Amino acid sequence: MAQTRVVIADDESIIRMDLREMLANLGYLVVGETGDGISAVNLARELRPDLVIMDVKMPDLDGIQAAKILTEERIAPVLLLTAFSQQELIEGAKDAGVVGYIVKPFRESELVPAIEVALARFREFKALEKELADTRNILETRKIVERAKGVLMDTQGLKEAEAFRKIQKLSMNTRKSMREVAEAILLANQVGKES
Repeated sequence: MAQTRVVIADDESIIRMDLREMLANLGYLVVGETGDGISAVNLARELRPDLVIMDVKMPDLDGIQAAKILTEERIAPVLLLTAFSQQELIEGAKDAGVVGYIVKPFRESELVPAIEVALARFREFKALEKELADTRNILETRKIVERAKGVLMDTQGLKEAEAFRKIQKLSMNTRKSMREVAEAILLANQVGKES
């Protein structure tokens, strides 16, 4: 099984060094590290890690703003590290799509559960996102097939079931999806009307 690839972002080099050592001891692979938010975003874009562990307070771009970018771009889940536990930081982290939050000082034993929960939440999110995209695609395909059936019914005097079977048969014979066949029928109908 592949090691979980992690990018660390913290402006304190001692914290980065300790965290890198802890992660290595726990079997995680640190693929990159940096001390500011902009570099963290760029590093994550470049390396596509499985997880970014990031401090909240960093120069140039803070961890919450960086996390928001990484979440919006669907690059990697972000686990925030902070010495602060104020409510506004927690709210900012939630709004940015952060999947986990650890308050410093933390122990090695606290890392694994936080990391594994963060990774699980991100996988669930990706699965839901894919399911939503698949559902949208199915609905769009149904609409296109329905319109193509209507065209066949109007232009060839077919009943609805016959029009559907015709699209289905064309799909099998041409080894194209029903959506592609339906789109071709609609396009041919449009071209026919324009000429």
